[in-house]
Amino acid sequence: MQTPIQSKRLVLLGQIGAAHGIRGDVNIRTFTAEPEAIGAYGPLSDKAGLKTFKVKVIRITDKGVVARIEGVTDRTGAEALRNVELYVDRARLHKTDTSEFYHTDLVGLATVDAQGARTGTVVSVQNFGAGDLLEVRFELSKSTEFVPFTDACVPHIDIDAGRVTVIPPE
Repeated sequence: MQTPIQSKRLVLLGQIGAAHGIRGDVNIRTFTAEPEAIGAYGPLSDKAGLKTFKVKVIRITDKGVVARIEGVTDRTGAEALRNVELYVDRARLHKTDTSEFYHTDLVGLATVDAQGARTGTVVSVQNFGAGDLLEVRFELSKSTEFVPFTDACVPHIDIDAGRVTVIPPE
């Protein structure tokens, strides 16, 4: 039997921070292009996919948004949600342009070299401030390596075929 998280590909949209005020409002650090958009995705879930949260954005702040979570009516309830991550099912997100990708679409793809031979698997997508990096576990290696997510190092991505061409830098 599949658990809810196994049957869906979840995308992290935000994380609940501190309580805001005494009426149950919370601060949410959002990972959406427009912070206020976090309320437009409908009910969000926790990482396990077991609890749902209906988010109503009250206002935008420098650090994200102040929001109200349906059913939370006091500060104690809001404080209990601190650090809860908010996810949406990947299927509910809009289609991307051919040059845009959600991280969840890339994780798990096979990596191939310029000739098409399998070389490894994409483990994650990271950004430490200087641009996106693919974390790749290459075949016959116990550790992972970071490859710049640039046209030179990642010239072709085929989500439907489940593979990405990776040319590691010299």
